[in-house]
This record gives sequence, structure tokens and C-alpha cells, in this order.
Amino acid sequence: MVIAVTMVNVQPGKERDFYNAVKRLENVRDVIHVFGEFDFVVIVEAKDLTELNKTVDEIRGLDGVTKTQTVIGAELE
Repeated sequence: MVIAVTMVNVQPGKERDFYNAVKRLENVRDVIHVFGEFDFVVIVEAKDLTELNKTVDEIRGLDGVTKTQTVIGAELE
């Protein structure tokens, strides 16, 4: 299992459309509208890196998205 956080910027006025679209994606576990450098924080949980990459590509392809940055969780042992 791979957990990642994708921070997203969207065009002004596209926030609600983005929120409604991204929360429908299969591997998206949570969507949080935030203030600051980014507009949204999206929590993604995928079975592997290939599936994670596909989900991030889907997020990037949503209408209004102008920028993304993804960080992948690491295990501590």
C-alpha cells in the first residue's frame, strides 16, 4: 500500500468543480480545501506506485488544475 499527499492549485473559480471531481476518483481518500501556497490537499491511497502514478495523472488532468506537488509516505522500521 502506498499513501501520498498531492497538493493542488486550481484556476480561480474552479474550486468547487475540482473538489466535486477529485473526490470521485477511486484512490482518493480525502480532499481538504486549504489556504496558503496550495488550494487543496488530496490524500491518495493506492496499491502500488503504478496505481499512484495513474491517480496523480488523473488529478492533473482535471479541469482547472494548474499545478500539483506530490509527496509519498515512507515507512519507518
